[in-house]
Amino acid sequence: MKITFSRLNWLLPALALLAGCNGGTPEKPHAIATYTSATWKDLPQVSDNDLLAGFNAWRSACERLKSDATWAGTCDAAANIAAEPGAVRTFLQTRLDVFSLRSAENSANGLITGYYEPVYPGSLTRTDQAGVPVYGVPDDLVVVALDSVYPELKGKRLRGRLEGRTLKPYDTADTIRRQGVNAPVLAWLTDPMDLQFLQIQGSGRIQLDDGRQLRIGYADQNGHPYRPVGRWLVEQGQLKKEDVTMGSIHTWAVANPARVPELLASNPSYVFFSARPDSNEGPRGSLNVPLTAGYSVAIDRKVIPLGSLLWLSTTRPDGAPVVRPVAAQDTGGAITGEVRADLFWGTGSEASKLAGDMKQQGQIWLLWPKGAALPTVPQA
Repeated sequence: MKITFSRLNWLLPALALLAGCNGGTPEKPHAIATYTSATWKDLPQVSDNDLLAGFNAWRSACERLKSDATWAGTCDAAANIAAEPGAVRTFLQTRLDVFSLRSAENSANGLITGYYEPVYPGSLTRTDQAGVPVYGVPDDLVVVALDSVYPELKGKRLRGRLEGRTLKPYDTADTIRRQGVNAPVLAWLTDPMDLQFLQIQGSGRIQLDDGRQLRIGYADQNGHPYRPVGRWLVEQGQLKKEDVTMGSIHTWAVANPARVPELLASNPSYVFFSARPDSNEGPRGSLNVPLTAGYSVAIDRKVIPLGSLLWLSTTRPDGAPVVRPVAAQDTGGAITGEVRADLFWGTGSEASKLAGDMKQQGQIWLLWPKGAALPTVPQA
């Protein structure tokens, strides 16, 4: 549906205040990150295998980054670098400067979580067992890029539905679940919690009875803010904050099926999907390149530009160190903050366990092309 700004000019300021630019409650002011100059000697040591894997994950996006003036020259030069640790180290140290990412309070420590590509049972048709719809993008969803009228709202989008000549907020997730929506159904799942976790991860596979898998990925969102269902469980006294993981949420849902609708209603955000070609590649993130298990991260693009090369130091849930270069190739509604990353662990049950349990402290360094202006962080 096409919508002209001549109808919206009088409406946008009020709607932006009403919907917090994302279709829900007003956002909290965004804290300002700082980039503190560091040296290559300041970085924790990394193995040769991790160095090569992280570099290759970043280089895999260079076809898309060549149109970005910040990265064009670096990507051109990277194409000819041999897959050899010494050559990669020399290239990185010659072409890139190091900056420690710090919070507004000048802390180098932040939260590192994990995500994965889940596989859930389902069907292409509705059955007695599979009755939870996975929706594509609704026909009546209107998306307005606010920065086309208000440059200071760069990256902000308003989502809603036209009622006559008025743009109103789109339905909440609870309304969509109860009343349905005017959208294609891509598949049917067997468990409403599977859909919730699928929406949190942003992509996944649906295992069909005939052995095939349908691959789906994020297409759009209803414009309401994401509110973690784990937070609701803590507020209800059902779980302690330190015990919230995907596993503990799932265990609670199995034990309390009558309260699952109440749990799901606590998160007004709803993600719509599109079918993706099946392949051995990882799912595509916000940069539209396949994610690399263990070496692609989702970030807050208000702080770290998509496509950036980062140096990550954190631990696995079992305490084993994770030190490696990683590529900023994805974003997520829950990934906000100055020192914040969500590490993609891959597909399947092992990746699910790692991602679901990962709530680690970590540090991030930005590797940035020499001579290029540092990212501009929007003021709160």
